Amino acid sequence: MWQEFKEFAFKGNVIDLAIGVVIGAAFGGIVTSFVENIITPLIGMLMGGIDFTGLKITIDDAEVLYGNFIQSFVDFLIVAFAIFLAIRFISKFKHKEEVEEEEEEIDAQAQLLTEIRDLLKEQNQKNIG
Repeated sequence: MWQEFKEFAFKGNVIDLAIGVVIGAAFGGIVTSFVENIITPLIGMLMGGIDFTGLKITIDDAEVLYGNFIQSFVDFLIVAFAIFLAIRFISKFKHKEEVEEEEEEIDAQAQLLTEIRDLLKEQNQKNIG
């Protein structure tokens, strides 16, 4: 059982997942800070300083704070959009790298094929001559 646990716990996938979780948490902190400290104030300024958290309905002695829900939903949309933009930027950067790698690979293949062609020409000329 100990051997099986070691194999499971120290596989590359598990370690990669752990690293991804840690980096994801750090990235989440960055995105949250970006949204709370930059995006939300700008949107608030554009919308005239609207704050939904104060909206509520009082029924008898109970308060329904539906404004908090609306504010949480708006915050979610802002965070989701910020993450979308970040992932889109990263994907474009990664796509450029992949295209460059493919071009390098094609160039290497073309060079190899050119060398093979030249060797075949030389061999053909030797056989003829």
